[in-house]
Amino acid sequence: MTAGDIPTDDTATGVPCYLGVDIGTSSSKGVLVSPDGEVLRSAVREHRVSRPAPGQVEMDGELWWEEFRQIAEELTGDAPQGPGYARGDAPTAGSSTPGDLVVLGVGVSGMGPCVLLTDEDDVPVRPAILYGVDTRAGEQIISLHEQLGGPEVVMEGSGSVLTTQAVGPKLRWVAEHEPEAWARARRLFMPASWLAYRLTGEYVLDRHSASQCTPLLDRHTQEWHADWAPLVAEHLELPPLRWPAEQVGTMREPVAGIPAGTPVVAGTIDAWTEALSVGAQQPGDLMLMYGTTLFLIATGTAPVASPVMWGTTGALPGTFNLAGGMATSGALTAWVRELAGDVPYETLLAEAALSPAGAHGLLALPYFAGERTPVQDPDARGVLAGLTLSHTRGDLYRAMLEATAFGVRHNVEALREAGVPIDRVVAVGGGTQGGLWTQIVSDVTGLEQVVRRTSIGASYGAAWLAATAVASGSGSGSGSGDSDGDGDDSGGAPDITAWNPTEVVVRHDPSTRETYDRLYAAYRDLYPATREIAHTLADLQRSTPLPSSDPNSTPLPSTTDRRP
Repeated sequence: MTAGDIPTDDTATGVPCYLGVDIGTSSSKGVLVSPDGEVLRSAVREHRVSRPAPGQVEMDGELWWEEFRQIAEELTGDAPQGPGYARGDAPTAGSSTPGDLVVLGVGVSGMGPCVLLTDEDDVPVRPAILYGVDTRAGEQIISLHEQLGGPEVVMEGSGSVLTTQAVGPKLRWVAEHEPEAWARARRLFMPASWLAYRLTGEYVLDRHSASQCTPLLDRHTQEWHADWAPLVAEHLELPPLRWPAEQVGTMREPVAGIPAGTPVVAGTIDAWTEALSVGAQQPGDLMLMYGTTLFLIATGTAPVASPVMWGTTGALPGTFNLAGGMATSGALTAWVRELAGDVPYETLLAEAALSPAGAHGLLALPYFAGERTPVQDPDARGVLAGLTLSHTRGDLYRAMLEATAFGVRHNVEALREAGVPIDRVVAVGGGTQGGLWTQIVSDVTGLEQVVRRTSIGASYGAAWLAATAVASGSGSGSGSGDSDGDGDDSGGAPDITAWNPTEVVVRHDPSTRETYDRLYAAYRDLYPATREIAHTLADLQRSTPLPSSDPNSTPLPSTTDRRP
C-alpha cells in the first residue's frame, strides 16, 4: 500500500492522515498531514527546561509522553475509532470537520542526542540530560579520550571526537556523580524512542540517533561497538537499531482518536527529521535549519570524519552525514528584541533592512551560549566589536543576523575542508520567513538556497516518516521519496518534492561580497584575539551564576523554535 492508497476494509469513514509529533527543547509540536502533504491540523505545547546548575540542562522525560497525549487529544480526539475508512466516502482533504479524520500512521521526532535512563520497570531514574547545550561532562570528555586512546582514535572509530554533544561522557558523568541512579539504570532512551516505546512497547533506537551516542556506535559496522559500548554503557541494555522510517510496532492501545494497531515508526532526532521534511537528505545536499539555534547537515554516500564537525549515520539507508550546529542564532535576535522592550520582530526586521551590509561597521561573535561547531568551545562568549553611540537598534539586529551568517560560512568551510561536496542548499525553519536573514546568509556565503513551501519543521518530517513506513509496509523505509530526482521512488514512499515543493530560491547579491569578505576575515580574527578573556569571564560566570541558571527562568532556546 502506498501513502496515498485508501483502505477499503473496516467500517470507519474519514480523511486519511498521518500524525507527526516532535518533542523540542521549549515546545512540543504535532501535525496531521494528508497523504498528499497538506497540513490539516496542528498543535503546540510549550514547556520549560530545568537548569539545576551552570552548564546543566535537563527535562522530565514523563513530560514528553504527557505532551504527546495532549497533542494527540487535541488533533484526533474527535476522530473515528477504526483502522480504515471506505473508499469514496472520505471528504476532500483540508475540509476536516469533527469526526472525519483517520490516522494511518504515527511518526515521532525529538531533540537529541539526549540521555533518559530508566530502571528495570522503565521508570526514569533521573531527569533527561539534553544534547550539546548541556556542558556538564567536560572532565569526562577528557578522561574518556585518554582512556580510549585519544581524540583521533575515537574519531576514527565512531566518526566524531567527544564533545558536549556526545552521549558517552554524560553516561560517565551520571556514573561518577550519581552512583545510586546509575546502579538502577537499565535502559537508554531519547525523546523519539521513548514515545515509540510508550506507544508500542518496543525498545528500539534509530540508527542515526545511535551514531550520536559517541563513542558507543562503531562507524564501520554500524552496530554497537564491541569494546567501547560495554566499557562506557557498562550494565545498560542497549536497544536494537532501526531506520527512522522503519515501522517498529503498532499501538498497544488507543490514544485519543488513534486506534490500537496503528503503525508507529522509529523516528529520529529533530534536525534530521526537519531535513527530511524539505527533501534535504540526498547526497550533495546541505540543510540549513534556521531556528533559535542553527543546524547544518551535509549528506553523502560514505562516512566522513572531521575533528571539528559531527560525523553521523544518515536518516536514510546508504547515506552518511557530516553535521554542525551553532549554539545560538535566532536566540540572539530574541535577546535583542527583549532588550528593546519586546517590539514586534517585523519592526526589528524593517529597521535591520535599512542598515547596510556590515551594519555600519558593527561586528559580533554569536557565542552567547558558548559555541559548538567548528569552534567546539563551551566557554566561548559573545562579543560586540565596533560599537559606537551612533549605532541604532536596527544596526544591532542586523549585526546579529550577520554574525550567524559568518558562523554558517565558517561551518561550510569546515565541511568543504573535510571533503564534503555541497551541490544544493535547502533552508528550513521560521528564520526563512521574511527573507532578510536568508538573503544575508546567501550574501555572506555565496550559496544559493532553496526554500520549500512548508516550514513547519520536524513534526511535518515525522508525518512523512509515518507515510513512508505505511507505504513500505514493515520494511526499512528506505525510500527517499525522490531517490533519482524524477519524482518517482520505487519503494512507494511519498514524494517529498510533491508534498513540499520549492517556493523561493535565494541568490546572493554580488555587490555585498567585498564588504562581507572583509568582515568575515575580521570575524575569524576576533575569536582567537578574545578567547582567553572570554574564558576568564566564563569562569567568573560559573562562580557567580547569572539569573538564567535558575530552573524557573525563561525556556531554553530550541533548535526547532521559529524566530526570524
